[in-house]
Amino acid sequence: MPEKTIPILPCRTLQPVLDFYAALGFEVTFQQRSPNPYAVVRRGGIELQFFGMKRYEPTESVSTCYVQTDDVDGLYAAFRAGLRAAYGRLPTRGLPRIGPLKDMSYGVRQFLMTDPGGNCVRIGQPTSEDQHHRTAPTETFARALHRASLFADSKEDPTGAARIIDRVLRLEDERPTPVQLFRLLVLRADVAGRLDDEETATSALARAAAIRLTAAERERIPEDLERLEELRTHRTDAPPTD
Repeated sequence: MPEKTIPILPCRTLQPVLDFYAALGFEVTFQQRSPNPYAVVRRGGIELQFFGMKRYEPTESVSTCYVQTDDVDGLYAAFRAGLRAAYGRLPTRGLPRIGPLKDMSYGVRQFLMTDPGGNCVRIGQPTSEDQHHRTAPTETFARALHRASLFADSKEDPTGAARIIDRVLRLEDERPTPVQLFRLLVLRADVAGRLDDEETATSALARAAAIRLTAAERERIPEDLERLEELRTHRTDAPPTD
């Protein structure tokens, strides 16, 4: 049989993790409680295995794995629908959470999700044979958006993304275009929410919503417009449970 790699990921207790993956359409194919907690979940060609650790801290986890697919949009839609049904809303911060679907600068369209055990699962579809980072834009605001997006949705460093955006928006000798300002504010609101900075998130959303964009400009940024509405809706939802 051909070789196969299967991630084995830690968690404090199995059941919340298994419930999370069940919501995503995974089947629990194996589970044991002794001599050590262990379980296996599978969905199509994706298999993940988990082991329990009593002294494990999910919020400090650096565990991750990568899943490559040829239908990232389909998986994203299915996972979002499953999470909404299970949790009554889309969990976008805390544990568990799911991030936005984005075209990254290294030839991959991907999204990140983190389960209750703190394990980050990156799910992506190659959009280019060249997986190297593209050259960053030289224009001030395009470059800031490029770097902040990498920090937020690849490196998972919302604090770093916030610093980049705040720094560029404080410039006095340069001004972004309406589209650039809109995209920067939506991302700033997004990372503020991940950092539980409700004041900044609310302010950035209000500023973004107040920007008047032409029909042609709106056609260029459908994903940013959709993210704005998601974040605005999330403001009225109950805060997620960590």
